[in-house]
Amino acid sequence: MDCGLPVGVFDSGVGGLTVAKEIMSRLPGERILYYGDTARVPYGSKSKETVTEYSRQITKFLISQGVKVVVVACNTASALAVDTMRKEFDLPIIDVVEPGARTAAGVTRNGSIGVIGTEGTIRSGMYNKHIYNISPELNVFGKACPLFVPLVEEGWIYDSVTREVARRYLGEFRGKDVDSLVLGCTHYPLLSNLIRDVVQEVLGGGVTLVNPAVETAKCLKQLLTERGELNSSPEVPEHRFYVSDGAEKFRSFANSILPCNVIETKNVAIKTFE
Repeated sequence: MDCGLPVGVFDSGVGGLTVAKEIMSRLPGERILYYGDTARVPYGSKSKETVTEYSRQITKFLISQGVKVVVVACNTASALAVDTMRKEFDLPIIDVVEPGARTAAGVTRNGSIGVIGTEGTIRSGMYNKHIYNISPELNVFGKACPLFVPLVEEGWIYDSVTREVARRYLGEFRGKDVDSLVLGCTHYPLLSNLIRDVVQEVLGGGVTLVNPAVETAKCLKQLLTERGELNSSPEVPEHRFYVSDGAEKFRSFANSILPCNVIETKNVAIKTFE
């Protein structure tokens, strides 16, 4: 396959930009084709069937654009839809759950791991499954934090309301002695500074935050290297961004996060890719 083909990345909204950012940092030669399903965010409260159908539509769109790999930059879609997608589509599909689980299992010192995510991700138990497969004696404590996604989408990253919500959510880990905490939604790294402060306040020091976006970028690099598809061109890659709604709002948000200048974002009616 042509190593110059783009990497497809998708998420329910802006959260997957944290994965795109890490890919840009660690794989500077790769072109990214990003799709944010902003019209249907959030995915976390939706059923497995709905999330799988949305993921299928987006993947068909990405394939129509000639991508060489699809990165599911959404924990909910990774937990609920990836197994089905890998059976249906004949190209590599990378999820964010497995790399994050592997890292959490590797960094814990006392065997107690906390996972925060959407309702769908926590309900699926996929982090627990991956972590227990690595080491059955580890303890995993999950907590759904459904308000974090809309707060991030609204841009309330440093707001006092968001801080109070974080205190309530993270307070439920008191007494569980967790020493590693997985940010089990790609929106959550955008709140990492706030979460780190609240963790220090509520749970004390010594808790390592695990960002699956970083681990996913590493996994992608390893995959492309093994397949001989890593783009090492010195030319500055041209990334493309698509959404299902609110292109200008997305573009503004993306420019506050990414190291590149997002000049244009296009609306695509994803339902046409049934």
